[in-house]
Amino acid sequence: MAPRPSRLDTVVDLATRRGFVLPSGGVHGGAGSGWDHGPLGVELKENIRRQWWRAVVTAREDVVGLDTSVVLPRATPLDAVEDGSEPPHLRPELAQGAFAAFPTVARVARRTPPFGIAQTGRTFRAGTTPDEVLPTREPEQMAVEFFVEPGEVEDWHRHWVHERTRWYTDLGLRRENLRHVEPRRDGLPDPPGRRVDIEYRVEGAGGGWDVLEGIGDRADAELAYLDPASGRSFTPAVIEAAADLSRVLVAVLVDAHGQDEAPNTKGGVDRRTVLRLDPRLAPVKAAVLPLSRNADLSPKARDLAATLRRHWNIEVDDAGAIGRRYRRQDEIGTPFCVTVDFDTLDDGAVTVRERDAMRQVRIGFDAVEGYLAQRLAGC
Repeated sequence: MAPRPSRLDTVVDLATRRGFVLPSGGVHGGAGSGWDHGPLGVELKENIRRQWWRAVVTAREDVVGLDTSVVLPRATPLDAVEDGSEPPHLRPELAQGAFAAFPTVARVARRTPPFGIAQTGRTFRAGTTPDEVLPTREPEQMAVEFFVEPGEVEDWHRHWVHERTRWYTDLGLRRENLRHVEPRRDGLPDPPGRRVDIEYRVEGAGGGWDVLEGIGDRADAELAYLDPASGRSFTPAVIEAAADLSRVLVAVLVDAHGQDEAPNTKGGVDRRTVLRLDPRLAPVKAAVLPLSRNADLSPKARDLAATLRRHWNIEVDDAGAIGRRYRRQDEIGTPFCVTVDFDTLDDGAVTVRERDAMRQVRIGFDAVEGYLAQRLAGC
């Protein structure tokens, strides 16, 4: 008897089958250690990034944003140059750009420590590690470098460990699947200050844990700072909180994946696969489903979808039985399905179905936008 697929195997199969992720290179055989994000994966990834930015930058008064070049004078070589000159180098992490820009950002943003510089983007490395679920040589990071007075390092480090852990649980990751670890680097020099990794339990990856984010004391990074108000010169310490966006995406999918039973049109029940994604992360916020592909229903459904697209990513699906279409949307985590039926033509109302509890309500056609707005706040 073949072994039962692990939760991770099931999720990876769903992610590739539905186009969340695709092997890099596609029909050309794929590039080594590379993954592309398909239509749903791009939406999910950008939603994660958006929520990170809101939590780390927009919702705080002590962090500003930055976007720096991926090319550095000395970093990860991309390819040799034929004439023997210095090859181009790509950044292995985001920190260097923030450190280089620190004096300018402090001046133009009128900030004094404690304050942070946040950015997101691709980084580059020469190889991958064997424990990665989706190995890539181009990980995308979401990182903040937070500059503090040297005597305040411990308190600020504790603050960032707490805040970053809370962010994951707020977006739906179960606390029992997260842990804090202070890593040891066998055979390597110890880092300059304390580091705490936020790890996620990945069922199927050897029953092990995968690092989502590291929060570390990077010591002083040799940055001199002159306080314009007091005239005092000092070297700020740096707390770094750096997350791997692709690993966060996998953790979100694994934690949201579930199976239960749903009623079918024949009076029985079907086994359904559902992604219980937080609505803020769901790639598609609502699907508009005409009961059948009909000359009267389909235009009505598309008109409603056009109105809703002014605010959210909306999908119209009119292919197949209505129950099967519900299952398709459940499988990709769509929070709401709006069904346009033949009664709509008479009473001007539609049926809105909620993904998790499968509750259905009948509301007016013109009330759908407001109904969803109340339930998709922050999306």
